[in-house]
Amino acid sequence: MRSPFVKRRRGEGEVEQIDKHDVEITVVTGDRRGAGTDSKVFIIIYDAQGNHSPTLRLHNRITTNCRGQTSTFKRNTGIPNLCNVARIEFWLEKFGVGAGWFVDRICVSVLATGEAAVFPVMRWVKPPAHTVLTVNDCLLPQDTPDDLKPQRMTNLGNKKTTYRYIQNVPDGPVQIENLPSDEKFSDEYYWTFATEKMNLLARTKLIEWTTNKWSTLDDLKKVFKQSLGEPECIDVWKEDWWFGLQRLQGVNPNVISLCKEIPENFDVTEDTVRGLLGDMSLAEALEKNKIFICDLKIVDDLKCKDDRELASPLALFYLNTDDKILPIAIQLKQARGHDNPVYTPNDPPNTWLVAKMFYNNAEAQHHQALTHLGFTHLLMEGVVICTHRNLSPSHPLFKLMAPHFLFLLAINTRGLEKLVSPGGWVDVCMTQGVKGIFELMKRGFDRWRFDREGQIEKELEARGVLDTDILPYYPYRDDGVPLYNAIKKYVTTVVTHHYDTADKLSQDWELKWWRDELVKPRDSNGVGLKNVPGNSDGFTCVEEVIDVVTVIIATCSLGHSAANFQQYEQYAFVPNYPGILMADVPKEKVNYTEQEIMNLLPNKRMTLDIMVITKLLSSRGTNSLGDFEMQYLYDPVGVQAAEEFQKDLKRLSLDMKKRNIDRDWKFEWLDPEIVPNSISV
Repeated sequence: MRSPFVKRRRGEGEVEQIDKHDVEITVVTGDRRGAGTDSKVFIIIYDAQGNHSPTLRLHNRITTNCRGQTSTFKRNTGIPNLCNVARIEFWLEKFGVGAGWFVDRICVSVLATGEAAVFPVMRWVKPPAHTVLTVNDCLLPQDTPDDLKPQRMTNLGNKKTTYRYIQNVPDGPVQIENLPSDEKFSDEYYWTFATEKMNLLARTKLIEWTTNKWSTLDDLKKVFKQSLGEPECIDVWKEDWWFGLQRLQGVNPNVISLCKEIPENFDVTEDTVRGLLGDMSLAEALEKNKIFICDLKIVDDLKCKDDRELASPLALFYLNTDDKILPIAIQLKQARGHDNPVYTPNDPPNTWLVAKMFYNNAEAQHHQALTHLGFTHLLMEGVVICTHRNLSPSHPLFKLMAPHFLFLLAINTRGLEKLVSPGGWVDVCMTQGVKGIFELMKRGFDRWRFDREGQIEKELEARGVLDTDILPYYPYRDDGVPLYNAIKKYVTTVVTHHYDTADKLSQDWELKWWRDELVKPRDSNGVGLKNVPGNSDGFTCVEEVIDVVTVIIATCSLGHSAANFQQYEQYAFVPNYPGILMADVPKEKVNYTEQEIMNLLPNKRMTLDIMVITKLLSSRGTNSLGDFEMQYLYDPVGVQAAEEFQKDLKRLSLDMKKRNIDRDWKFEWLDPEIVPNSISV
């Protein structure tokens, strides 16, 4: 596109010949596959009065803009007393087939004054189009100069053709139809990921697969010392206190709720738990908020691969005088019946142990389908697509959220292809298989609400576990809430700066388009989020915008971190958190032998797959939260907000490390040093 912001223009082929340089132009090529260019690059520089330079050629034979490279050029603009660089216009000479260049940013420094103007590009530049940017490139659509609005609309139109929705599963979440080249892994990240997988496989090859199964639990334990390392739970997994701790700081810490009365379908009476509540009766414990429940009704009657049977359990917990959560009753199916007994710690040890294993097996399906894949990876995939389609790269909110979208579409595309496909890891190594996981996702998406599951304090409050007087020890809450609030503080600073008047909010048509598509039903080319604040006219106040952006960034960072990075610790030693058990749900109490427990576990090959995949999934892919791989915000308020955010995160990290000193079992998964910016594994 040719900029109309030109008072005088020399011919495009005319390059300045003046020897005296007055600007230094720094060009950074982005970190994308094929990002570099061998084409000639031309630029025109404008000051605030509309004066402009001649066409300046940047590229030459001895400088090639390779991926990730920084190139510097000194040039003369011919503008007398140059100051206040306001715009640049740049383009490529058409060279070869499919010529293109992914530009990270261009900085123009005035040599006489030291003034530097940054122009974040963060997009592909292809001939013959001219790209025109203002300083910091951070404008609401209504504030965009009239001559640049067509360029902005054209860019959005191109994005709508590139970022297209598809529902691979009927009634399921929306996904990307075809992965855009902008979203593919960088060479460095891709090969690091692939190399790590090969290394893990090589380390497990040292294991002697002499038989199909292990004979004893001790034989199974030995394999970890010989290969990928022992999960810390390996010696405590049978303990009741550990089973309770999994509900508070395991991979699925958002199921446990305060129990005010025993559900009618849960066959628990005073006699059932007699002797398990200290000096209290069940009625008294309920009255004093000492009873908690996990109810996995959502998995009831789930149709799994090969008609595998899955428990749909209820589990009851007691908060004892030491403030520890201990399990006191487990019912493995929802409906009462003679073939659905209630298990308690008073049963024979292995009988009780197997009941806990079947509970964890059911919760593992919930974790992978909803807490992990559904409510982070796939929920945010729709949000990422919607954001690209409706918010210009120049929009402040796009720039605020973009660092948290890095590689998300790429990992989802690759992950679903390799892990969640017929014959893939989920299909083979989890009870639900692909058939069950997508059905469970559909159930979860139908129940997910922005104003409940989306906001951590409201979600905790809905389960009755926000109050520390009710549940004193809850690391997920105690670390998650402060981290969520730090993110919200950062978002609030940026959003209130750009929407400092009500008119700016109501006049932002891109923001309205974005919200409309977020709530539009999934079968109508929308994301289908429910209970997003605002109405058919858009957001009604700036606080609603803050809440939505905070939820998105928090989900991509702390939400995914809590669900993902301790998968090896929980899943690898299969009895601790079995993704699959090789028997139907028991219908009567059996005093199991160790051999019978071993028969419940998958064979060596499946165990190897579980070990390798969960080890790989537990590795971090992107930088720590706040340490952005790509900087999008260069305006003073955005830069200051990011710096303050980083300081807040450092303080939080120190606080969490101090808390871990006093904890019986460390919980580091919401430490900002551990939490990445985005969902990239």
